[in-house]
Amino acid sequence: MENPNNRIVAAGHLEDSPVLSHEVMNEPFYTGTLLVKRLSGTIDRLPVTLPGKLLACMPPYEGQMLMISGQVRSYNKVVDGAGRLMVTLFAQNISDAQENDTLNRVTLTGALCKPPIYRSTPFGREICDMMLAVNRAFGKSDYIPCIAWGRNAQYAARFGVGDRISLTGRLQSREYQKLLENGEYMTRNAYEVSAFTLEAAEPETPPVSAQPRPALHPSETMPS
Repeated sequence: MENPNNRIVAAGHLEDSPVLSHEVMNEPFYTGTLLVKRLSGTIDRLPVTLPGKLLACMPPYEGQMLMISGQVRSYNKVVDGAGRLMVTLFAQNISDAQENDTLNRVTLTGALCKPPIYRSTPFGREICDMMLAVNRAFGKSDYIPCIAWGRNAQYAARFGVGDRISLTGRLQSREYQKLLENGEYMTRNAYEVSAFTLEAAEPETPPVSAQPRPALHPSETMPS
């Protein structure tokens, strides 16, 4: 389903053959890792979710450059006894990609669900961490970690919880070290949208079907 508030298109190679993850309404869903190159040559390893109905019409994917468009989605998963927010590229269309080996473009519009965190890196770069709630169909929302740099970071830090923003950027991966209770470090992967542009968005107008129902008179009853 098209959602103008949440779009991603990325081109890359699948690292391995997709594997069965789960089923919804008897439709299988598969997961894999899409390797997407940046202009700098760095490779982002992006989790991708592939509906089974797309696999039947996919071009040969082994060793082939693929263009995948869809949405950035999130879900909660228990890892090592604790809940973690997982981010994935949910595929809605797949095609051949010939000369788009650095394509990775995300467009999001949503509301901040946490206060932005403005800080500086050890190298003195300004950065702002944001958590964006983006609505999708059937009353669901995706919670997407986003970051902004430099002047965009200064601008992002001015927003508050509930403010709506629109941004464009790329979905990227990075490794970090987590300190465990036993004093050892574990390498983990984080996924976030790095914003290139950022601006305030208009308040969202709920659809007619989502408008509050008028109050009923005590003598009235809801139809069955």
